[in-house]
Amino acid sequence: MPERLPEGSRFAILASGGGTNAQALLDAYPEEVAVVAGDREDAHAFVRARRAGVPVEHLDPGGFVTREEYDRELADRIAGYGVGLVVGAGYLRLLSAAFLSRFPAVINVHPSLLPEFKGLHAVGRALEAGVGETGVTVHYVTEEVDAGPVIVQEKVPVWLDDTRDDLLERLHPVEHRLLVDAVADYFWGRA
Repeated sequence: MPERLPEGSRFAILASGGGTNAQALLDAYPEEVAVVAGDREDAHAFVRARRAGVPVEHLDPGGFVTREEYDRELADRIAGYGVGLVVGAGYLRLLSAAFLSRFPAVINVHPSLLPEFKGLHAVGRALEAGVGETGVTVHYVTEEVDAGPVIVQEKVPVWLDDTRDDLLERLHPVEHRLLVDAVADYFWGRA
């Protein structure tokens, strides 16, 4: 059972894909998720949000000349929901200062023990490297990819015969738990 958040805690979720991390947050904090936003119209995270009765903000990056222009518009849309935190839950775009400067904090979940395997395809790169363990990191977002201060990390073993799907099956529950806990820690002033 997730920890209850302080009254008035509202946050936005950024997502680009299937939305399993978004779903964990929607399940844990159904009243506090103000909006799910992202760049891919076909993101299943949007389907999950709509099922939960949470507003969706899709913003296609194709209509913008620069990343900063896109980020300013995305920040404007999210800011309208009065959120005190933005949570990256499988959002696959880098965020610029134009976005980050608009919110008290932005946190993200990443499927590795940062600073190892920053950026995209972290799980596949961990398998290719033949490491004996990887894990999950929740961190504050900065302009540099996956380089912000770590909030929490947890190790997950990598078995010799693991496929990408095998490893993801072990990583996802850890991602969900750590992300849900990190949101509570942020709002209660522990992170």
